[in-house]
Amino acid sequence: MSWLKKDPNSIRSPAGLEWRIWKKLPLILLVGTVVPLLLAGATWFFSPEQPDGARDPAIMRFEFVMIGLVILHWTLVLTVAIGCAIVMLMKGPNYKADSYPMPDSDEPL
Repeated sequence: MSWLKKDPNSIRSPAGLEWRIWKKLPLILLVGTVVPLLLAGATWFFSPEQPDGARDPAIMRFEFVMIGLVILHWTLVLTVAIGCAIVMLMKGPNYKADSYPMPDSDEPL
């Protein structure tokens, strides 16, 4: 027994901007992750070595900002993906649940 039944009179809305964004999201996620991590890795790799093992605070701050930027980018991509999924679901066919009589309805049976 299916929980929801497609409404036979429903029509699907044409695909729009959400599908174009949805298809570009993996590339956007990859570029937005790799570029800041490459910058952070380059500063870590090319930073001058201190004799006591300490690191320059400005370089460490830049690395932390780049890591924070990657995490922010992931949350933004996830938010856009959720928005695209919602729009795609809303443009799909209509579904209706099994009807049941309402005891407090205004219309007589």
